[in-house]
Amino acid sequence: MSFTLIEQATPRLHRSELAVPGSAPGMFEKAAASKSDQVFLDLEDAVAPDDKEQARKNIIQGLNEIDWGSKTMTLRINGLDTHYAYRDVVDVVENCPRLDVILIPKVGVPQDVYAIDMLVTQIESYKKRTKRIGFELLIETALGMANVEAIAQASKRNEALSFGVADYAASTRARTTVIGGVNPDYGVLSDKDAEGNRQYFWADQWHAAQTRFLVAARAYGLRPIDGPFGDFGDPDGYIAAAKRAAVLGFEGKWAIHPSQIDLANQVFTPSEAEVKKARRILEAMEQAAKEGRGAVSLDGRLIDIASIRMAQALIDKADQIGAA
Repeated sequence: MSFTLIEQATPRLHRSELAVPGSAPGMFEKAAASKSDQVFLDLEDAVAPDDKEQARKNIIQGLNEIDWGSKTMTLRINGLDTHYAYRDVVDVVENCPRLDVILIPKVGVPQDVYAIDMLVTQIESYKKRTKRIGFELLIETALGMANVEAIAQASKRNEALSFGVADYAASTRARTTVIGGVNPDYGVLSDKDAEGNRQYFWADQWHAAQTRFLVAARAYGLRPIDGPFGDFGDPDGYIAAAKRAAVLGFEGKWAIHPSQIDLANQVFTPSEAEVKKARRILEAMEQAAKEGRGAVSLDGRLIDIASIRMAQALIDKADQIGAA
């Protein structure tokens, strides 16, 4: 272990994150009653310019009047390059003690985070807020990905990074028009077999970006969250995308439609079999330690100290879900 120890972000259950437009207050009660771990009330992309001010008022009313239970309540503000952003922060943070997190879109450089941090810190001091607002940072541009390591370290408020695949695709000029899906042109062709036949295998064009993003988040104690999957009529495609992210180490995924909430919770919840195996690993390593051994065989496989860390992380997640 390095002598440099990174403080971990505020622990929150973050398997599913439901997006709800601030301009659609009729959806707020349903979101509150849903099984989503987090809800972000949106003032950015999902709200037309003429509706921004009313959406802001809707969110303030909704946060103050609706019982959101134990959900983490998040506000997605408008971009820092707009004249809406500062009012989003001032009006909502000043008037909504229930707010937990601000989702900052299109973060490109650490200074973007610093600017919102300064504003929020002043408001918290003025309003004598005892609950500190956290930040979720949306990495969705080439500039943001180029600076993702520095962005991850930009504020003590940082809790999570979200990968915004749609705007990222536009920013990098990727040849796709779908949100979060795969492209048949992104694949590999096998060598010819003895009969001269070849096979074509689809690949995931977002894998490299997701991997870099994930490492930056985990290195600096943040939760890596996978962004939207646009085709909410394709649950199998959503599950496949979520599973790819989960295998890499992502903590959760956005739901842009209520039908995607249960899918995300399902994928990012350790199975009973996984938890049982993790507990057996800890028991086996505990016995090995008593016998003075640093490694042991379990089910025909070598397990060692690193296995303890992996197993404990899985059990901690299961315990967090059980306590929710």
